[in-house]
Amino acid sequence: MIFLEFVKDLYYTVGRKEGAALERNMMTELVKWRNLRADRMPLVLYGVRQVGKTWLLQEFGDRYFKNSLYVNFERMTAVAAFFEGELQPDRLLRLLEEYFGQKIIADETLLIFDEIQACERALTSLKYFCEEAPEYHIAAAGSLLGVAVNRERYSFPVGKVMLKTLYPLGFDEFLCALGQTHLTALIREHFASMEEMPLPVHQELLQWYQRYLLVGGMPAAVNQYLARESLINVPEVQSMILNSYTADMAKYSDAGESTKIRNAFYSMPAQLAKENRKFQYKLIRKGATAGLFGDSIAWLVFSGVVLECCRVGQAELPLTAFRDVSAFKLYLSDVGLLAAFTGIMPENIVRGELSDTYRGALAENYVAQALKTNGYQLFYWTSDSPSYEVDFVIQKEGHILPIKVKSGENTQAKSLNYFQKRYAPQRLIRLSEKNFGSEGGLRAVPLYAAFCI
Repeated sequence: MIFLEFVKDLYYTVGRKEGAALERNMMTELVKWRNLRADRMPLVLYGVRQVGKTWLLQEFGDRYFKNSLYVNFERMTAVAAFFEGELQPDRLLRLLEEYFGQKIIADETLLIFDEIQACERALTSLKYFCEEAPEYHIAAAGSLLGVAVNRERYSFPVGKVMLKTLYPLGFDEFLCALGQTHLTALIREHFASMEEMPLPVHQELLQWYQRYLLVGGMPAAVNQYLARESLINVPEVQSMILNSYTADMAKYSDAGESTKIRNAFYSMPAQLAKENRKFQYKLIRKGATAGLFGDSIAWLVFSGVVLECCRVGQAELPLTAFRDVSAFKLYLSDVGLLAAFTGIMPENIVRGELSDTYRGALAENYVAQALKTNGYQLFYWTSDSPSYEVDFVIQKEGHILPIKVKSGENTQAKSLNYFQKRYAPQRLIRLSEKNFGSEGGLRAVPLYAAFCI
């Protein structure tokens, strides 16, 4: 597992340099949790491996607590053994103090339980910390927690923890990492007003957007780009991250199931290379069915490696009531990883060598990632006759919001017109490379502003 350690070292060493640490929007949520009093519960930070959970919690501890105590349940088996006995908080705190030689003080110490999915009893203990010792700040993190809690032997402390999900850096966080914070404020300002962005700034932002499609938001990839100010070595880091995902597939499932999970995962480029990006089992292998690969798809979704977007036949509230479980799309958790997965090189985009279909796939994946980061459940809508499709349909502030994604400047969207006539939504959004603008209920939004939705 040398390559995993390389990626971690890259993230921690570059990320810890003065002025190079990545600012994450999630830090604001962590501070709000820290300041809670009577109703504070232990926090569980979930997210795909290598997304930066450990770094973020340690940085949080450094900034907002007098000290922190870090436990990694995959590595510290001796500490994990403490949780095999009684789970009274007083007993566990005493054992941790004695083992680490460090006093744990409420409101001053942050307890970090990392890779908590490796110790079921530690996960269960969060219930008792919530009920009996809420004055202590306990933040847990788990890379494959979604997989673990969906196994029968795990009992998740429902209602006793605050669950947050950390996603890869969004485009706004990417700009901030590059020292372009003023551009994120400008984007938000123009999204609110729908006034055109000055053309030179618009062109500059489109160039940054194109670069983000290649770098993505995985911290190690972003830090590699920042360290070298070049895209050349970024795909190598991304390939290492992808390899760590396939290693987890073997580690956290039995041999037969891991093969099916990998086969489903390896079909992702082909799934997105089609004009119709609905997931097709036949692209995994000949004779593949939902019965054979349904659990494998679920593993990928629960692990956070892929994002699921389900079809709805009716665009009415609540969307989940009209979900078609037999039709869905899958996107990779990070658009940069998708670019690396498919072998897309920077020069392919610069020279215009990428097919329109795959340019569209990258744009859709980017938008799916932005919407998921903002907390939306992903749906898409299709009609049978005539045949139309809206790429994303979300619930926002009690309304249905249809979103059409166009990878270039060709913005014809007959599907949006049909959708508007059929459902009369208050607003429609078309994402493309064109500038801001509005006409009636249609908002034309540049792709670089997807994080504002």
